[in-house]
Amino acid sequence: MGVAFTNLWNSTGLVGFMAQGGWGNALMILVGFLLLYLGIKKGFEPLLLIPIGFGCVLSNIPLAYISGVDPSNGAAGFIKILFDSGIESGLFPILIFIGVGAMTDFGPLIANPKTLLLGAAAQLGIFFALIGAVTLSTFIPGITFTLHDAASIGIIGGADGPTAIYVTSRLAPDLLGSIAVAAYSYMALVPIIQPPIMKALTTPKERLIRMQQLRPVSKVEKIVFPISVLTVCAILLPSATPLIGALMFGNLLTVCGVTGRLSDTAQNALMNIVTIFLGLSVGSKMEAAKFLNLNTLGILLLGMIAFAIGTAGGVLIAKLMNKLDPKHPINPLIGSAGVSAVPMAARVSSKVGQEADPQNFLLMHAMGPNVAGVIGSAVAAGVLLAVVPTMEIL
Repeated sequence: MGVAFTNLWNSTGLVGFMAQGGWGNALMILVGFLLLYLGIKKGFEPLLLIPIGFGCVLSNIPLAYISGVDPSNGAAGFIKILFDSGIESGLFPILIFIGVGAMTDFGPLIANPKTLLLGAAAQLGIFFALIGAVTLSTFIPGITFTLHDAASIGIIGGADGPTAIYVTSRLAPDLLGSIAVAAYSYMALVPIIQPPIMKALTTPKERLIRMQQLRPVSKVEKIVFPISVLTVCAILLPSATPLIGALMFGNLLTVCGVTGRLSDTAQNALMNIVTIFLGLSVGSKMEAAKFLNLNTLGILLLGMIAFAIGTAGGVLIAKLMNKLDPKHPINPLIGSAGVSAVPMAARVSSKVGQEADPQNFLLMHAMGPNVAGVIGSAVAAGVLLAVVPTMEIL
C-alpha cells in the first residue's frame, strides 16, 4: 500500500514542480496565462496568442510529456506529433501562405507599383537585426548566436510570423519558440509600436498629404500578376519559391473566378485549422529549459529593434520618393505598412492619417505596400536561406 501511494505521489505534477528546475516550468505557465490574457481580454491577435499561450501551458506541465516523449513507453505527445509533422517539415507556414494569398488583394499594388519600394524598404530591419545578433554574440558574454541564429532572428523584422517560423525551422530550430513568440507578439502590438515612430518621422504637413485615387485593376491583370511573380521568383530566387508559390497559388484561387469553393476553403477552413495546429506547436517550444536564458532576452530586444527599423525604413523611403517625384506625392504614413502584418499595419497607417485629417482615407493606398511587404519578407527569407548556409561553411 505504501509503495502504491509513493508511486502515485511521484506521478503528480506537484512533485514535478518541486523538482530541480520546476520553478521555471511554473514561471512559463504564468507566461502562457499572460498570453491568454492578452489575447482574450486585450484582443491582441487572439487567433494566434490563444493557441500559442495554451500550447505554452501544456508544454510546461511536468510529467505530462505533451510536447515530448514519455520515457516510460516511448509514446510521443500529441503536440510533438503536430510539431514534427507541421513545423519541423515547414508544412504549416506553407499552408498559412496559401490562405493568406487567398485573402489578399494585390489590386492596390498593381495600380500603384512604386509602393513595392516601400515594402522592400521595410525589410531593412531584417538585415539590421542580423548584424545586431552577430554583434551581441561577439561582445556580450552569455549570448551565443551563430550566423544561422542571427538570420532567423533578423526575419522577425519583417513582422511575418509564418515566414519567421519557416526560416527558423530550417536554420535554427532550437530558437523557434523565442523567435515565433517575438514575431507574433510584435505583430499583435503593431497599433502600439508603430504610431510613435510614424509621427516622429513625419511633419504635420506630410501627414495631411492626400493621394490620387487608385485606377481600377482588371481581372486579367489580377490573374497575370501571381503567375508573373511566381515565374520571376522561380528564375531569380528558387529558395523563396515555396513561400512565394504558396502565396501566389492561394491568390490565383481567388482571382481566377472559377474556384470559389477552393478559395473559400483556403481562406476559412484551412486557415483556421492550420492556425490552431501552428499556434499549439509554436507554444510548445516555450519550454522553460529552452526559453529562460540570456539568448531569449537578446532575441526579444533585437526583434523589437528590427521591427522599429522596418517601420522607419518604409516611412523614410516614402519621404525620399516625394523629394524625387514631387508631382505625385505619397503620404509617408503608408510607408509604415511595408511590414508584413496584413492588414493591421495598413489600418494603423489609415488611422494615424485620419487623426491628422478625418477626410483623408489612406487604407487602400496603404494596402499596396502592405501586400508588397508580404512578398518582400518571403524574398528576404529566400535570400537568407540561399546565402547564410554557404557563408557559415566559408
